[in-house]
Amino acid sequence: MSLNMADSSKVNANYARTSEDAATLPAQEKEHGKSLRHFRPRFFPTLAALLLLPLFISAGQWQWNKATIKGNLQKDLDARGAEPSILIPTTLVDPQLLRFRKIVARGHYETQYQIMIDNRIHREQAGYHVITPLRLEGSDTRLLVNRGWVPALAEHHLVPQIATPTGIVEVSGTAVVPSSRFFTLGVDDVSNKSEWQSVWQNLDLGRFGKAVDFPLQPIVVELDAASTAGGFVREWRRPDERLETHLGYALQWWSFAATTVVLWLLVNFRRRS
Repeated sequence: MSLNMADSSKVNANYARTSEDAATLPAQEKEHGKSLRHFRPRFFPTLAALLLLPLFISAGQWQWNKATIKGNLQKDLDARGAEPSILIPTTLVDPQLLRFRKIVARGHYETQYQIMIDNRIHREQAGYHVITPLRLEGSDTRLLVNRGWVPALAEHHLVPQIATPTGIVEVSGTAVVPSSRFFTLGVDDVSNKSEWQSVWQNLDLGRFGKAVDFPLQPIVVELDAASTAGGFVREWRRPDERLETHLGYALQWWSFAATTVVLWLLVNFRRRS
């Protein structure tokens, strides 16, 4: 009887040892499998990552900077627009000092030097911005006034007729400094033309100044919506327009950069042969 019990104890001990070995075997195999993986950068994945990472990061930073600039411009517009209006002097002004300030000016329009800026879109309809010089009262200095948007005609080669007040008018609006960076199809020297060119692709103050023989204020006034000085549609674009879009693009480009890093790491971890 005692012999049978001793044999049974030995069997149970052997079974427990076998079970323990069987339980530790998968863990050992798993640990052994881990030891077989190592990091070895491959040439082509590494080259692709080195080329793509700076591109994605730079593109994201560029979009972020654009959003920052637009946000700062909108802050300037809101702050300066809340200040009292300024009566524009007859002497030439510093454009940066008056940028986004509320402006009041008196004079009469000179339609012989009026221009229309083509391809201005309002609610998905093509048209023009009407830019008319205002000769300041008691002076030879002119001030360009953006009177707003008018629709283009069905036959685009025809220019719409623009009604303009005569006599002395008082204009009020916001002073803006047009961008000097834009794309123009071809080179057009208006100073060599015998007739005034009324349709322009962009509002170029430098070009306008070369085409006329009178002093010109280095700003443009966007006519207020409440002004009665011969305005048209005046829904002016905010400086921060599409700011959220630029932020979204920045995050998208940076996510591409992060994904590139993750993929590069996954590709370069390999098993030992």
